[in-house]
Amino acid sequence: MIFIKQLLSSDEVGVFRQQLQQARWQDGRSTAMGMAASVKRNGQADPTDPQVQQLANTLLAKYGHNTQIISAALPHRIFSPCFNRYRQQQTYGLHVDAAIMRLPGSSEVMRSDMSMTTFLSSPDEYDGGELVIKTEFGYQHVKLEAGDAVLYSSGSLHKVNPVTAGTRLAAITWIQSMIADNQMRETLYQLDQSIQSLMQNEAISRDELDRLHHVYHNLIRQHARV
Repeated sequence: MIFIKQLLSSDEVGVFRQQLQQARWQDGRSTAMGMAASVKRNGQADPTDPQVQQLANTLLAKYGHNTQIISAALPHRIFSPCFNRYRQQQTYGLHVDAAIMRLPGSSEVMRSDMSMTTFLSSPDEYDGGELVIKTEFGYQHVKLEAGDAVLYSSGSLHKVNPVTAGTRLAAITWIQSMIADNQMRETLYQLDQSIQSLMQNEAISRDELDRLHHVYHNLIRQHARV
């Protein structure tokens, strides 16, 4: 899992929430497929609502300019963000995201490699509602500040615990990476983060950085699917 602090500022979160209050909402089960539909109990902002589409485009632009998302996911395609609302006793049971998704308003499809949740409600505004992700280290519970986001493998089992009080708002999306292999994508992320850190060290020569960049980009060239 990769945590992204303040993908949205508090002012931006306020704008999103204000506009979502005026948006049309529908039963979240209408967008779930297969087994996921039987465990999904939430509301979803109507993706055909022009106001919702504008918010989705604003968020897409944020993704495209965030260096941590680019480093971690190396995006090839990004699904238009969806906005979910969980009220009291609403939940999304244990499920795995669909491997292949049809891009909205298109005949094209994409592979889901990474999923991302951007929190639009502060933790003190609702009880329960944790995003629970099954990892090799057990179940991890995630409940972040409004504006923060988490990236995780779309192939992982995950769920949203029942909300027992208040309202939980979040935006979700899926990313097809240029690097299909999870382990290689993680290796490239760690390498890029190390390069970025070393660039801040004046004692590191340009020649050393160039060698690392050479390795990094040649690994991408070897493993990328575009």
